[in-house]
Amino acid sequence: MYKNNTLLRRLGLAMGLVAASTLASANQAEKPNFLLIIADDLGYSDIGAFGGEIETPSLDALANEGIRMTNFHTAPTCSPTRSMLFSGTDNHRAGIGNMAELLTPEQKGQPGYEGHLNDLVVTLPEVLRDNGYHTSTTGKWHLGRTEALSPNARGFDESWVLVQGGASHFDDGRAIIGVDPKAIYLENGKQVEVPKGFFSSDFYADKAIEYVNAAGDKPFFHVLSFTAPHWPLQAPDSYIRKYEGRYDEGYEAIRQQRLGKMKDMGLVGHELAANVPFDQLPTWDELTDEQRRIEARKMEIYAAMVDNMDENIGRVIDHLEKAGKLDNTVVMFMSDNGADGNSPEVLPRNKEWIASEYDNSFENMGRRDSYVWYGAQWGQVSATPWPMWKGYPTQGGFLVPAILSLPGKNANGEINHEFFHVMDIMPTFLELAGIDVPTTPYKGREVFEVQGISMVPGLNGNAPENRVVGWELYGRSAVRMGDWKIRLMEPPYGPGQWQLFNLAVDPTETTDLASKEPEKLKQLLAEWDKYVKRNGVIAADPADMRRVGYSFTTCLYGKCVE
Repeated sequence: MYKNNTLLRRLGLAMGLVAASTLASANQAEKPNFLLIIADDLGYSDIGAFGGEIETPSLDALANEGIRMTNFHTAPTCSPTRSMLFSGTDNHRAGIGNMAELLTPEQKGQPGYEGHLNDLVVTLPEVLRDNGYHTSTTGKWHLGRTEALSPNARGFDESWVLVQGGASHFDDGRAIIGVDPKAIYLENGKQVEVPKGFFSSDFYADKAIEYVNAAGDKPFFHVLSFTAPHWPLQAPDSYIRKYEGRYDEGYEAIRQQRLGKMKDMGLVGHELAANVPFDQLPTWDELTDEQRRIEARKMEIYAAMVDNMDENIGRVIDHLEKAGKLDNTVVMFMSDNGADGNSPEVLPRNKEWIASEYDNSFENMGRRDSYVWYGAQWGQVSATPWPMWKGYPTQGGFLVPAILSLPGKNANGEINHEFFHVMDIMPTFLELAGIDVPTTPYKGREVFEVQGISMVPGLNGNAPENRVVGWELYGRSAVRMGDWKIRLMEPPYGPGQWQLFNLAVDPTETTDLASKEPEKLKQLLAEWDKYVKRNGVIAADPADMRRVGYSFTTCLYGKCVE
């Protein structure tokens, strides 16, 4: 576990949050290290530092000395987020205009829709490596399946990664989609098998420590990209037992407990109520005793995965401390998108595959030969207080927990409510390292400009006003300008036309102001048109995406949102 003495030592070094140029000039000989930790499908309120009941002492300690960013945005799903993180530009420019698995015929072969991180962007690890850093990553990649598209081809010196969107967390080597059942792992671009006794979070943390050690005297950039707590929900028995009975009270009780804690912590306003938009799904009281027993067990396994991930984060941070590197390491933690309330059985061939090859009996849930997920109602609890979940341009879909800890700065648990975006990580890290943001051409090749902006001004209370950012995925779209947001989602998840929200007074998106504020709607629609043109967006037809199946059907015990 991340120890309190580390906090005290950093407090002794505290010099306030300074511009990166000052930080770099004060320590020219020793550039800062970077440890970027990514959780997969973790919900906004799951960890203790963001109001959750799951035991996460390592992340809580990081938050207690660092900065909690309550308004940090990603894409609605994982690979678009990762493309923006590594490129600093929009996913439609970086090659993941749509997830590779879900490209429509109109999108295939088009610029920005290559289905992998393309050569039209320069990556953060490339720039850092070109400036003397040792670069490495472990865990989920999901930005290209071949050696030519592996992390080692995009700026990483060392890597051990899963190339698909998810897989079994144990050593059976199964992927998560019936049409692609074999998990593919690459070590430095070459395909490898997982070792016997593999458990994803444990192994990725081990490799992270190995790669940090391999940096030697060089400054390091390491991306520790967990596949937890992405389904299938699996964890060692000892962690699952720890949470037995913890969720017997059900969805609404846990949601209200989390919301109350979030208010007490100052993460959200005391007047805020959680937005749970769908009343078509069964409540806890409407479930049978056996259904409640199964639902509680699913959340117990999910909590066990988060708990185990936190323990492994603590192992890595403790190692940095013992190695004398932590005091000069920027540590950032984030989730890659909102909580996942979707149902994996709607993926092609998955329902038959799950039924025929897995044992999902109550006694076996969470073990290596089970395949379960926690579904829409627990997903909405994880997203507390925001509406909906992964796959949607709602606050619950792309507003994620994020923590930043800076060398020489004890922020004493500061809470920052400024708007930040995953594209901002690249320019922020480069500024902290004293490295210029790349321009085109870069090393002889034309590349798109970095669209993200450094977070340093926003962390100092000088965030730009009325910043404009857009999103599109699966034909679902959004634009945000300052506190105003427009959103487009197809029925039954939206009205099929643009909605308008004022997040300053309605952060959970409950009141559509499109008819009352026509000029504001017109203004944001003009920004949408600019976004489409700037990024070459080929918006999918939601009707076509519905036929693909993923993130388009929400059901629980026979009741569906429709």
